[in-house]
Amino acid sequence: MLCFRKPSSDAVQQFLESQQHAEFSYSAVGATRDTPPSGYVVDRTRVQIGNGEGTFNAARGALERWEQFRLGWVEPWPGETPIQCGEIVAVVAHAAGLWWLNACRIVSVVNEENTSVSRFGFAYGTLADHVESGEERFLVEWNRADDAVWYDILAFSRPRHVLARLAYPWARRLQKRFARDSAAAMRQALSE
Repeated sequence: MLCFRKPSSDAVQQFLESQQHAEFSYSAVGATRDTPPSGYVVDRTRVQIGNGEGTFNAARGALERWEQFRLGWVEPWPGETPIQCGEIVAVVAHAAGLWWLNACRIVSVVNEENTSVSRFGFAYGTLADHVESGEERFLVEWNRADDAVWYDILAFSRPRHVLARLAYPWARRLQKRFARDSAAAMRQALSE
């Protein structure tokens, strides 16, 4: 959904309510758990954000608060959406002078802990009212062998909306910008 002004909270709430029974805009739901499907552009961003259990726990908390989306030009709505399968979130983005309102549903939650690695995160998939079609996974991982904590984004997508198709090179730049800014937001959340 495109808007010339930032949508009000009421408008976003109405938008989310209209998406409650919406279908996914792609068929490979859950594919960020394994191998993304062919026919999509795959993006991966993996950055070390610190070391140790304390950093991992803080990074987990940051993901639960959607800190990776608090970028100034992108925000989640509602910002306190629980990290649970089936929850719907609106991604509100401001780009090219327009406000873009996109609907996603959480398709999987990762919460693994064993003697060598701990992981926490989630993936969401695009619904019918999203300019792209695909899935994106956000994950923090603590490897006890080297004590490193990583922030990892894995996404597969292709343009769905006519404007995303017409301005595909620009849309790709925005996707890459989002990945960079998201990693920076996670680092910032850990330094506070």
